[in-house]
Amino acid sequence: MEQQFLPEHFINRELSWLEFNARVLEEAQDPTTPLLERVKFLSIFSSNLDEFFMVRVAGLREQAFEFETPQDYNPDGLRAIQQLQRINDRTAKLIVDQYACWSDDILPALKQEGIRIVPCSKVKNTELLDNYFHERIYPIITPMAIDPSHPRPRYHNRGLYIAAHLRRRSGIGPKRMFAVVQIPQVLPRLVATDADGSEFVWLEDLVCQRLSELFGGHEVQTYAPFRLTRDSDLDLIHQESDDMLKMIEERLRLRRRADATRLEVSADADAELVQTIVEQEELRVRSDYTEVYRIPGPLDLTSLLDLYNLQDHERLRDASTTPRSPVGLRRVGEDIFDAIRRRDVLLHHPFEDFAPVVDFIRKAANDPKVLAIKQTLYRTSGDSPIVQSLVEAAENGKHVTALVELQARFDEQANVTWARQLEQSGVHVVYGFLDMKTHCKVSLVVREEDDGVRRYVHLGTGNYNPTTARIYTDLGLFTSNVDFASDVSALFNLLTGYSQGYEWKKLVVAPMDLHNRTIELINEQAERARAGQPSRIFAKLNSLIDHKVIEALYTASQAGVPIDLVVRGICGLRPGITGISDTITVRSIVDRFLEHSRIFVFGAEDDCKLFLSSADWMPRNFYRRVEVMFPIELGSLRKTVLQEIIPAYLADNTKARQLRHDGTYVRVQPARGETPYRVQQALLNSDSYELPKIKKATAVRESKASKSKKKTRAK
Repeated sequence: MEQQFLPEHFINRELSWLEFNARVLEEAQDPTTPLLERVKFLSIFSSNLDEFFMVRVAGLREQAFEFETPQDYNPDGLRAIQQLQRINDRTAKLIVDQYACWSDDILPALKQEGIRIVPCSKVKNTELLDNYFHERIYPIITPMAIDPSHPRPRYHNRGLYIAAHLRRRSGIGPKRMFAVVQIPQVLPRLVATDADGSEFVWLEDLVCQRLSELFGGHEVQTYAPFRLTRDSDLDLIHQESDDMLKMIEERLRLRRRADATRLEVSADADAELVQTIVEQEELRVRSDYTEVYRIPGPLDLTSLLDLYNLQDHERLRDASTTPRSPVGLRRVGEDIFDAIRRRDVLLHHPFEDFAPVVDFIRKAANDPKVLAIKQTLYRTSGDSPIVQSLVEAAENGKHVTALVELQARFDEQANVTWARQLEQSGVHVVYGFLDMKTHCKVSLVVREEDDGVRRYVHLGTGNYNPTTARIYTDLGLFTSNVDFASDVSALFNLLTGYSQGYEWKKLVVAPMDLHNRTIELINEQAERARAGQPSRIFAKLNSLIDHKVIEALYTASQAGVPIDLVVRGICGLRPGITGISDTITVRSIVDRFLEHSRIFVFGAEDDCKLFLSSADWMPRNFYRRVEVMFPIELGSLRKTVLQEIIPAYLADNTKARQLRHDGTYVRVQPARGETPYRVQQALLNSDSYELPKIKKATAVRESKASKSKKKTRAK
């Protein structure tokens, strides 16, 4: 009889995401993190929260308050309004922690390093600020009074504004009015007050001090900065259009006019002023739920990246690194196609250089033997050398096909631009499917050689983006294996022509069979454990929320399968539940680089099945995206992953946190006499993965109190 799992066996997706962002905040709070890196993590925390409210909270609001919107299935049993309420409470606490970190810890530390951020009232060189205001700000800024003859502007998503109540002293206009000023996004948010750039004021502070000048003839009674976050997850599914490119462009226009999901306003803002904005935007403020967040400091700390990028403060950042050449591409002067034909090549970014991936396409564009290039593009850099190489290849007369995913969230505009450019150069551009995203990372080069036509393939876990390849951890594979090449050709035929019926030899592809195959692989290990045979499951991924996969893992755990999961972000699985998930451990690593690679191992022996993938274990990846999971088969590459990379991640006792059954995370600490081990630093320092001898996995050292709780729960 099939096991029935209860709602309390699952962690809510949204609350789990908030705990991930709390781990990002911990990096800002950690005094061992270099100071400007701490500033960067504060910025990332804010940026993450923005996207969360634009997408996830926006969807929950529709479910909670729009009756025609169906409630998504939640294995944890929480209704949309309950999720919103808990998000409300947790977010408010995280914001308090974030600003305490900024005000009480980082600001004083910056001051000790000679970097000061001060109120305008404390600036001695007022002439410099006056000049900056009149020469740079005043010509750009637009004071806007709001009355029947001046309708209110549509506040931009994530734009920073100042709201004010004014009283007329003389001249024309209403006796009392509400007014707003948008802070120009084209100007630096932090304004230097001295020649050496060591002291700064916030741009909005400078504008606030001069509101009476902007609204001449009026007394400024009260003012406050505010910022709105809007719904940015406008759904394209089921819309009909003959031109997907035009549809995406219309979507971008609609995004600017979408409903507000959050109002951020300074903590000391006048209640009447806030109420005016709440009514304008039809925000909800109830006793059990509010969409207004009062912020105890400067709004929008994403702007702290300006501080992070300050010149001449290198020692306050992580030391710069030079990625090494991948092991299989180290023969001096060897042609990249010769190297791939000789044997499969594994790449591990950013520890190993991304340049060979760029060179692969660049060389193909100019190689007279190359007949065709096929490429998926989900996200790429602003000055993408890969896109430029595809353009060059088309101009050189090669058959070039580019699958450009126009629905890559928040990168739509960039991808529209690339699509136009590629089309104009003669590249055959395909936009993927209307009702699902193309998320797989695949390149195919077709080359005519002396012994016939040969196909070369690159498959990866991350995007074809040289910029993010320096800060995301990802794995890639070069191969000329005939079965891989046949599968990739079939995949492109599917993407461009809906060609189906092909029997995959190596690849496991979503939405066709990735979900079923994943559960089959988990169940195989459960059967082995029941039969008394060695078994094991390891998975490293970004998110785990598919309830059927979680249930399969629970069943495997009940059968006795040892299961190690490294889940950077969202995890809906509760480890350590007696009788349910005793054999499962879940850890998350948040460090200098964003952990983005996906690795899956099924089996305990050398003949285990080892896969890399572009997909997380989420319903969207299984059902609403084209994804690829591919095996690693060459013995030396398997050894690298199984005996070096995976053990290194399980040994981290510096930046790893372990998930407990109650949904909280505790930082892993070195055991008595154990050397601190930080996996990303070890991978940076090592050559050819020559890592030091490390223990299999470091257990979480819990306090006596938490151990006592565990014993009580077990009883």
